[in-house]
Amino acid sequence: MMDNAAIADNFSLLSKLMDIHGENSFKSKTYSIAAFYIEKLPEQLHTTERSTIPRIKGIGDSVAKKIFEMLDTGKFQQLEDIIADTPAGVIEMLNIKGIGPKKINTIWKEMGIESIGELQYACNENRLTLYKGFGQTTQQKVLEAINFYIANQGHFLYAQLHNIYPQVQQYLNQLFGADKVALTGSFKRQLLTIEEMAFVINLNNADVKPKFVSAYPPELLEETDDSILYQLKNGLRLRLLTGTQNFAQRIFDNSGSPEFVTSFYQQFPNLNINQDNADDTQYFTAANINYILPCLRESSNIIQQAQQNLLPQLIQPNDIKGIIHNHSNWSDGTNTIEEMAKALIAKGMEYFVISDHSKSATYANGLTEQRIAEQHKYIDELNKKLAPFKIYKSIECDILGNGQLDYSNDVLASFDLVIASVHSNLQMNEEKAMQRLLTAIENPYTTILGHMTGRLLLSRNGYPINHKKIIDACAANNVVIELNAHPRRLDIDWQWIPYALEKNVLISINPDAHFIEGFNDVTYGVLAAQKGGLVKEKNLSSFSLQQFEAYVSNRKAAIV
Repeated sequence: MMDNAAIADNFSLLSKLMDIHGENSFKSKTYSIAAFYIEKLPEQLHTTERSTIPRIKGIGDSVAKKIFEMLDTGKFQQLEDIIADTPAGVIEMLNIKGIGPKKINTIWKEMGIESIGELQYACNENRLTLYKGFGQTTQQKVLEAINFYIANQGHFLYAQLHNIYPQVQQYLNQLFGADKVALTGSFKRQLLTIEEMAFVINLNNADVKPKFVSAYPPELLEETDDSILYQLKNGLRLRLLTGTQNFAQRIFDNSGSPEFVTSFYQQFPNLNINQDNADDTQYFTAANINYILPCLRESSNIIQQAQQNLLPQLIQPNDIKGIIHNHSNWSDGTNTIEEMAKALIAKGMEYFVISDHSKSATYANGLTEQRIAEQHKYIDELNKKLAPFKIYKSIECDILGNGQLDYSNDVLASFDLVIASVHSNLQMNEEKAMQRLLTAIENPYTTILGHMTGRLLLSRNGYPINHKKIIDACAANNVVIELNAHPRRLDIDWQWIPYALEKNVLISINPDAHFIEGFNDVTYGVLAAQKGGLVKEKNLSSFSLQQFEAYVSNRKAAIV
C-alpha cells in the first residue's frame, strides 16, 4: 500500500514536471500544495476514511480522486504520462542545486538541452548567459553544482582524473612504499571514461586496510581476498588489487583488455618473468617483441604489429603546432581573438584558426554575413600586428537539416577553411544522419568534418552513423576528420582512427576552445588519438605553419 510520503513525492514531482513543460501554473501549484500538506498528515491516507479525504486541507475533490487511484492501483497515470513525455536527462536536472523547474523549462525548450552533461558543456561554452534569468554568477553556480553532482555519480571523464591521479599515486606511495604500488586498469590504458582507478599493491589486505585509518577514511565498498574497493570523498572509486604473489603478472593482467591479455598468453606461454619486479616491460622483452604501450593494449592485432616492428610512433602533445577550431567573443567564446592569439604565441604555437559559429546558431550569437566581413577585416589587422604568427579565417558552419551549409558559396569562399558540424535536430535515425553528413562532406568548401557523431561522453549518445561510409566519403572528397579534443566529446572515437588512416584521411586534433584555458584540451585529444595509433604526420594540427599554409592554399585552389 502506498504511504503518504510516496503520494506526496508523486504530487511534488508532477507539479515540477508541469512547470518544466510550461503548463498551467495554477494547476501545478495545486499539486505542490497537496504534496506539502499530505507529507505533514499525522495519519496514513490508506487508513483514513475516504469520505473525509477531500475535506483535508490542501486536497479537495480533484486531488482526492488521484489519491484514490494511487491507493487502489499503486499507479499515478497522469504522472506516468508526463514522465514519458519528458527526456530522462531533463528530469535528472531537478537534482542540480540552483535550477528550478522554470529555469529547466528555459534550458530544455529554448536552449534545446536535454541532459546534465549537455548543460555542463553549455556552461563551459558561456552559453547560458545569452538567456533571460541566467547571468554570469548564476551560470557559474550552476556549473559548480553540476560538477559536484557528476563527481558523486561514480563515473568520470579521463580529464577529470588526469590531475587527481598524481595525488592519489603519491598518497599510496606514502602509505605503502613506492616499490609496492603500481598503476593499472582503465586509467593506465587511457580509456575515455573511468569508473574506478586501480592500483596493484604488493601487500595483503591485513597490511593495507589499517593504513587507511585516519581522520577522513575513505568508504569501504567491497572486499575480497585479493581486492579492496574504496570510495574517496570526491566520489572516485579506488580499487586496490592486493596480495604478495605474482606482482608483475597482476600489473600486466590488468593493464590491457581481456582480449589482448588472453591473446598474449596464448602466443607466449611460459615466459620467464621476475614476479617481484613491478616493471611490465619484461613481458615484452621475454616475448622478444617491441614494447606495447598500455594505451594500445586493446586488441590482439597490436601484438602482430609489435612482432613485425610496425608499432606507430604515437603523436605527442608537443607535436601540436597550431590550434584549430576555436570560438571568440564574436560568437559564444569568452576572450577576444587578439587575447587568444597572444596566449598561443606565448605557448610557442605557430598559427591559430578562429572558427566562430555560423548564423543559424543564434543560441551562440552566430555570425551574419556582415559580421563575417567585419571579423575578416579585424583578423587582417591582427595578422599585420602579430606576424610571423598567423590567424586563419574559419567558421564552424552548421550543417542544416538537408545537409546544406549555412552560407552561400560566395561567403564560404571567403574563409581559409570551413569546419562543418551538426548542432541542431540531433534526434536522427541513421538514414537521416548519413544524408546530412554525406551532403555536407560532398560540399567542395567543407575542409573539416567537426565532431562527427555529436556525442557528449557520459551525457548524450551520438546520432547513429555508418563510420566506414563517412570515412570513405571524406577520403573521396579530401575532407579532414576532426578529433574534437573537448574531454566530453573526443569525437571521432579512437576506434575508427585506424580505418581513417588506412583510407589516408587526415585527422585534426582540435580543442573547440571557447576560452584561453580550453587550448589545454588538445592534450586529451592527443591521449585519445594515441589509442587509435595516430602519428603526427597524419594530424593536420601538427603541420608547421609552412605546411599548413600550403595545405590550405592547395585545398582552396582545388575548388572549382
